Amino acid sequence: MAFICGIMRRACRVRTAHQNVQRCAVRTLRWVVLVLLVSTAHAQQCKGTLYLTIDTGWMNHAELIASTLNKHQIKATFFLANELTYRGDWSLGEAWAGFWRARVAEGHTFATHTWHHGYFRGDTQDGRTLYVHMNGKRETLDRDAMCRELDRVEDVFAKMTGKKMERLWRAPGGITTPRALELAKQCGYERHVKWGPAGFLGDELSSETFPNAMLLKNALRDIRDGEILVMHLGIRSRKDGWAPAVFDPLLTGLKARGFCFDTLKSAA
Repeated sequence: MAFICGIMRRACRVRTAHQNVQRCAVRTLRWVVLVLLVSTAHAQQCKGTLYLTIDTGWMNHAELIASTLNKHQIKATFFLANELTYRGDWSLGEAWAGFWRARVAEGHTFATHTWHHGYFRGDTQDGRTLYVHMNGKRETLDRDAMCRELDRVEDVFAKMTGKKMERLWRAPGGITTPRALELAKQCGYERHVKWGPAGFLGDELSSETFPNAMLLKNALRDIRDGEILVMHLGIRSRKDGWAPAVFDPLLTGLKARGFCFDTLKSAA
């Protein structure tokens, strides 16, 4: 009798475990269906996709821009260089580590904008590219020097946040040379990211010549599906700041037109 009871108890345990597996599978299936329905509804609502990219810059509107992105639940692709900020420190210095860690936690994407934020001004006959720093220093970069200029951003950022960057890059000003592009490819950066005319949001232009109301109107009128948009975390030279006046209504207006936002990846 005891033997039979033992068999029955084991059978009950097996049946209970099987029922638990079934219930778990049903719950998982329900979640999958829900996610698919939400994703499908989201895709149906989108009338186009935009790619918002943000360069470091003067950093004086960094927190405002971050909070606005959170408000609209938009993810951006940040292109980082070690630039002087309005606080007198550097955008990839330890004082900014908390800011960047918060952006990583929010799910944004990151890529290199060169370490020194210099400008490519031409190629040399010996296979190098001329690179002019913000302070006027001129140097010619070979492959190793180019790799250091691009990789240093990623190395510092990874140590600061634990996050790897996408293997994308953007030259300051979007200005490249044939040799600079080739050297970057040799360093593992196959894709250089620029922007189109409508994607240039104008935050670094003179506010006297290009007031905020004009820039907002032009952007909402001209931006089309697939556009890569470019802006900065602040511009030192612009007297009437762009982000406080334009960024929130711009995102509101673009979403009202049916646009969704996505981040850029290494693969084109």
